Amino acid sequence: MKNYYNIAWWNLENLFDTFDSPVRPEWLQSKLNSELQGWDQQVLETKVTNLASIIRKMNNNTGPDILGVCEVENTAVLELLIQAIGFAPNQRNYQLVHHDMNDQRGIDIAFIYDANIFTFEAMFSHVVTKRNATRDLLQANFRTEKGNPLILIGNHWHSRISGELETEPYRIIAAETLSYWLERIVEICGKDTPIIVMGDFNDEPFNKSISKYAQSTHSKPKVLNSYNIRLLNLMYPLLGNGIGTFFYNNFPYMFDQFLVPKSMIKSNALIKPIKYTSSTYRVYVAFYPEMTSTGDYPKPIPFGRPSKTSSYNPAGYSDHFPISLLLEE
Repeated sequence: MKNYYNIAWWNLENLFDTFDSPVRPEWLQSKLNSELQGWDQQVLETKVTNLASIIRKMNNNTGPDILGVCEVENTAVLELLIQAIGFAPNQRNYQLVHHDMNDQRGIDIAFIYDANIFTFEAMFSHVVTKRNATRDLLQANFRTEKGNPLILIGNHWHSRISGELETEPYRIIAAETLSYWLERIVEICGKDTPIIVMGDFNDEPFNKSISKYAQSTHSKPKVLNSYNIRLLNLMYPLLGNGIGTFFYNNFPYMFDQFLVPKSMIKSNALIKPIKYTSSTYRVYVAFYPEMTSTGDYPKPIPFGRPSKTSSYNPAGYSDHFPISLLLEE
């Protein structure tokens, strides 16, 4: 009998704790002082309620089996989000995998998983450093209902805010770090270990940080026949259709991606994508009209922050669309 798992990823756009949160370190409060002006409990609860309403709709209104997220500050806001999602314990037993990272804005990566389905075994946070620390790569090791291993690696690479080319070296360092740890995982856990790499890479599938340094490609034969660990980028079929997970200057960017090694796609793989069509792994756009604006491109409606009144929208959600992947065991 086959099992099917819905794996999702979503950049939640600055899900911070309240302005004067007692669990925030003093250095970070000072750093975020102007950015979080007006970010009170009511604003936080509105943001969380909006995000939770979308998460509940994922996977045909049953919620994802695992949801990877980024741009979250701490465990407190993640627990608030799980509470707002609101499934009964017999429906979803959502638990957290989270690690406080060294990012200068205090935003982290985490996994929300259904403990009724998956058994969490271990977490590893792989530091990415180029002069200054940035978001780590978060690795979470699980066991499925059938006892098979499944390793997830969450990524949130350096933004382009200071310029695409100026910040590219940071994303290349992150890609090299990812490639190194993939080699170590295979050495320790075996070449057939199912692995899913996911995240907001702040580069598109064809940019060299992804294609050259993370060794990602759209060619299945290249992945299957390579002696090195290559990754099949599952987002390529969606390119060129006006679809993006993030928009800038009214132009779509496919920053959020799933990448998998040969263990996920060869014929005897324990866990693999069912088929390579956009109906299996897709950007959620049309399914959630409440979070999608109208115009030349259907783009996400951001929530913003009260400190930037021109962009603050309490009816918004995130500046990224979520993506999902269906697995077969």
